[in-house]
Amino acid sequence: MITSNDFRPGVTIEIDGQVWQVVEFQHVKPGKGAAFVRAKIKNLETGSVVERTWNAGEKVQEGHVDRRQMQYLYENEGMYCFMDNETYEQIELNKESLGTAVNFLKEDMTVSVMLFKGKVIGIDLPAAVELKVVETDPGVRGDTATGGSKPATLETGYVVKVPLFINEGEVLQIDTRTGNYIGRA
Repeated sequence: MITSNDFRPGVTIEIDGQVWQVVEFQHVKPGKGAAFVRAKIKNLETGSVVERTWNAGEKVQEGHVDRRQMQYLYENEGMYCFMDNETYEQIELNKESLGTAVNFLKEDMTVSVMLFKGKVIGIDLPAAVELKVVETDPGVRGDTATGGSKPATLETGYVVKVPLFINEGEVLQIDTRTGNYIGRA
């Protein structure tokens, strides 16, 4: 058991047999009345996000989520194959269970697969990935006064807005949480 005072982004809790992850939290101490904790939590099985409040110090069941390092191998007809780095056991996940993570998966990439009570509930990607630009329009100088952007298609098929000076064949760093361009690799 943990208390609501222990909430931090990434902490997992269990509510009604489902596992939730704290996305953001705020400890509120009003001038009148008792303190409370307002948190935005995400259901790791369904992906829904809700806001909920607890009294300060209220006990909450901790959600024990196992994380295993697995290597992404390949995609076949909408199924994504991962191999456990320790046991060499392979599992397949569908596109729906991966969500937006499919936009950033490259073959041979190591990810953290999350399991709750033996069931896969999702994957954790690194904060940033390096992906190659396979298609983009050439940037034309003088188009804007304050630097513009253009769409670029990456090797995974994901389309991201990049500055005009980016060309095909360049390797870019992409933030996996927001899907935005960070810089050149």
